[in-house]
Amino acid sequence: MTAGVDPSRTPPAEILAVLSLLCPEVACDIEQNWNAAVSDYARHLWRPVARPASGPAIAARSIVREVLHQRLGVIMQPEQIGKALEEFEHRPVVQSGLHCLLLMDRITFDALLLAWLGAVENGLSAFICFMGTTMTMETIGREGPGWLDVGDDKVNLFGMARHKLCRKSACVAGPVALNRRGLEAVGDETDTSRWLGTLLASQDRVFGTAADALTALNEDLVARWDCSGTALPVFIDDRLAAAAMARHLEYEGSLLSRLLFEPARRQRLEHALQEAASSPFGRFLPNSTAYFWGIREERVRKLVLENGRLIEPDRPHGLSVPFERTHLKQGLLDGVLLPNLFLMFLVLAILPRVRVVGGLRQIGYMALFHSILLAGLDENAPDERDLIAELQVRESAWGMRVIDEKISVREQLAGLPERAVFPELLRQYRLRTFAETTDDLRLVREDARWRKLGRAEIKAT
Repeated sequence: MTAGVDPSRTPPAEILAVLSLLCPEVACDIEQNWNAAVSDYARHLWRPVARPASGPAIAARSIVREVLHQRLGVIMQPEQIGKALEEFEHRPVVQSGLHCLLLMDRITFDALLLAWLGAVENGLSAFICFMGTTMTMETIGREGPGWLDVGDDKVNLFGMARHKLCRKSACVAGPVALNRRGLEAVGDETDTSRWLGTLLASQDRVFGTAADALTALNEDLVARWDCSGTALPVFIDDRLAAAAMARHLEYEGSLLSRLLFEPARRQRLEHALQEAASSPFGRFLPNSTAYFWGIREERVRKLVLENGRLIEPDRPHGLSVPFERTHLKQGLLDGVLLPNLFLMFLVLAILPRVRVVGGLRQIGYMALFHSILLAGLDENAPDERDLIAELQVRESAWGMRVIDEKISVREQLAGLPERAVFPELLRQYRLRTFAETTDDLRLVREDARWRKLGRAEIKAT
């Protein structure tokens, strides 16, 4: 059974018009699927993507396959790896926008569910989810990777002191173990059967980092919620992007090596970055670091580029890495550096022609990253000219908070079958339309960046 369709119902024209200013492909997705079931929208997002055609794109896709193969080797048997990579070759899609949080976080749970729906509706055995790990263990009061949200309370997930939580980043904080006493204090019999028992089964494990712990625990939770193993989430993070970036820097003649280390090319790229930042769309760009993040003392650090070196501003004894290909490659391999969002999405998505499904800010900055790369390319170089032609088609989509339940995950789970949570939700989201679930794009209407952009467009008109 599919959702009922009201052909007279159409998406708000003013919202589509604003979205089309920056990411018309997203507006098109919404318009095409407005009266479709949410599961149909998810299927649409995981549709096939044209294979890379230019030299730089083919090379970038090969690198993505290699680093994914290494990641899959940790969680799959060889025959499963081959199947998952072949599926990815036809439907290269990554659910992004997720922060490094336990799936008991409502927004994270809802986003993963949409990705699972898309994978199942396309018959995939696995799907890729990117979990950002550069965030600190506590972002604001009792929020972030170090906390478990149980609806009416929050539990210090690893029993780490508050002053440490706000001073350590998820990708390097460790070793960690679960706060068993804190978990046991919040649960009841229903919780134990649906999620708490899964967490407590790992109470004696020690994880290398908080990111490793959250990945492993999320894998365990999904296995409980879908005992048939219909579609397996493959969690990747910034560290996989670092491995991919290091591969790009192995060769002096690679596109990214040319863009970063040939002075005229980097000047052109930096000019494009500055132009994007000063444009009406600049509010979508992250105010982040200079190409790479640094890691020191279990904390991700902002870096600036001065006198040919990446350094921590105002810290004479902080990190200092020569901005040279071999040094940056080694820093990425040694876990001292991580690519910033721009470079990360270049190596994982834009260059290898992978569709990224993310949030309302992400669809904005992905469009800008795409335009920045185009501005930095040289149409007189044959391989780059071919890439320019290929980049005329953008692959980006909205998938964070399309499903946006207002009750906690704990409350959602309480009313669902114990070992078939996701299959039951699939049944439900085959009966609800995209328009209904998004409440006529209420989230877009209320988003500060898109609202401000809309006001500026009206004023200009």
